[in-house]
Formats: sequence, C-alpha cells, structure tokens
Amino acid sequence: MAYVISDACVSCGACEPQCPVGAISQGDTQYEINADACISCGACASVCPTGAISEE
Repeated sequence: MAYVISDACVSCGACEPQCPVGAISQGDTQYEINADACISCGACASVCPTGAISEE
C-alpha cells in the first residue's frame, strides 16, 4: 500500500529527498505522494516532523 500525506503537512520538504523513487513532489498547498510510483519503503514517514505521512 502506498503512503499518503495528510493535512498535517507543513510543507517543510524533509520527505522529498528521502524518496528513492522520486514519488514525492510539492503540490499546491502541501507535498504529495504519487501512489503509482510509491514503493512503500517508509523512508519519508521516518523523517516527517509532524507525522503527516502514513500508509494508506
């Protein structure tokens, strides 16, 4: 299952460089994860300071 970013995201950008497949990008109001590209490794969730990233 892919990871998702909730509304708790503060757009700090910590997650984006951690994604080994480049599935995370800045959206209009917060960062977003491309579910089709996500490999569910959890690297992004482990660095999120607000806990906004979780498995779908």
